[in-house]
Amino acid sequence: MIRLTPHNGIPRQVLLMMAVMAGFTVANLYYNQPLLDLICRETGITQVEANLITVVTQIGYALGLLFVVPLADMVSVRRIVVVGMTAAAVSAVTIGLAGNVWVLWGASLTLGVSSIMPQLFIPMAALYSLPENKSRNMGYVASGLITGIVSARAVSGYVGDWLGWRWMFFIVAFLMLVGLLVSLRMMPQVTLTFKGNYRQLMHTVGSIFMSHPRIRLYSLRPAMSFASMMSIWSCMAFHLAGSPFHAGSDAVGMLALCGVAGAIAASGAGKYVSRVGIFRMSIIGGSLQLMAWSSAWLFGDTYTGLIVAIILADIGAQCLQVSNQSGSLQQLPQATNRVNTIFMTTLFIGGSLGTFFSGLGWSMKGWLGVCIVGGFFASATLLLCAYEQLCMKQQNEKE
Repeated sequence: MIRLTPHNGIPRQVLLMMAVMAGFTVANLYYNQPLLDLICRETGITQVEANLITVVTQIGYALGLLFVVPLADMVSVRRIVVVGMTAAAVSAVTIGLAGNVWVLWGASLTLGVSSIMPQLFIPMAALYSLPENKSRNMGYVASGLITGIVSARAVSGYVGDWLGWRWMFFIVAFLMLVGLLVSLRMMPQVTLTFKGNYRQLMHTVGSIFMSHPRIRLYSLRPAMSFASMMSIWSCMAFHLAGSPFHAGSDAVGMLALCGVAGAIAASGAGKYVSRVGIFRMSIIGGSLQLMAWSSAWLFGDTYTGLIVAIILADIGAQCLQVSNQSGSLQQLPQATNRVNTIFMTTLFIGGSLGTFFSGLGWSMKGWLGVCIVGGFFASATLLLCAYEQLCMKQQNEKE
C-alpha cells in the first residue's frame, strides 16, 4: 500500500484516482436538479417542495464538511471514504424507493453528508504534492470535481427522460459500490496531523476561523460566487418546462454539458494562480458572472443566451474557487483539512442560500426573479474584492 509523506509528491495514478472519485461522489449533489419537474409530476409535490430537495442535499453536504472532513486530520482517510461510500449507496437506494417528500428530504440529507470525499482529496493534493506542484494538482482534482458536477446534470437529464427519475438513483448506488471497491484497492495511507479527541479537534476549527481573517475572506468570496452559479441551475428545469421551450429533463442535461468549460477552467486556473494572483482571479471571476446574468436576463428565452450564461457562470465560479481555496490552504499547511472544512462549509452554505433564494425568486417573479438573485450574489463577490482593497489600503496607511 502506498504511503504519502507531506510535500514529497503524489504518484500520478493516485492523483488520477482522487480526481475521478471526486467527480463520482460530488455528482450525488446534482443528479436531482434536472429531475425536479419529473419528481413533481410523479409524486404530486409542489415546485417549492421539489426545490427543497436540492437545498436539503446541499445542507447535508455542508454538515458533512463541518463535522466529518476535520476527522481526516486524526482518523484514516481510507476509513472515512469506506463509511461514506457505503452510506451514499444506501441513501441513493432510499431516494429511489421514496414514496413521499419527507423520505426524499431525509435521504437527500444523508446523501449530501456522505458525499464529502472530494473535500478529503483536495487537501491531500495541497499537503502531499511537491511545493511547485501544489496549486496545479489541486486544480486537477478540482477539474475532476467539476466534471462530475457537469456529468451529473447531463446524465441524470437523459436517464430521467428515458428510464424515469428513480432509476437514476439506483444507478448512483451501483456507482458508489464500484467507487468503494476502487478506493479500498488504491487509497494510500497518509500521515495524521492531529492528536487529541474530537471535541478538541472541533475547537481548533473554531479557533482557526476566529483568528485568521484572511481565511474568512477567502472562504466568503467564492461562497457568494457559488451561490450565483447555483442560482442558474436551481430552477432551470422549471424554466425549460415552460414557454417558449416546453422541454423535458433531457434538455437540462444537454445544457449541463456546456459546463465542461468550468472543468477546463478549474484545471487551468490552478496553473495561473501564482502568476495572476488571488485578487485579480477573483475580479475576473466576479466580472464573468455578472456578464453571465446579463445574458440570462436579456436572452434567457433562447438556448443561446442560456448557454452563454452557463459557460460564463461556471468559469467565473471556478476562477474564484480554485484561487481562493489555494490561498486558504496555504495559510495553515499543518491543518489543511480543518481549513478546508471552513472553506467548503462556507462555500456550500452559500450554494444553499443561492438555491433557496432563487427558488423564492422563481415563485415571485419567474426567471426575472432568478436573474436578480444570481446577479446580487455575483455583485457581492466584487464588493468583497473592493472591501479587501480598502482594508489593504488602510493597513498600508497605518504602516
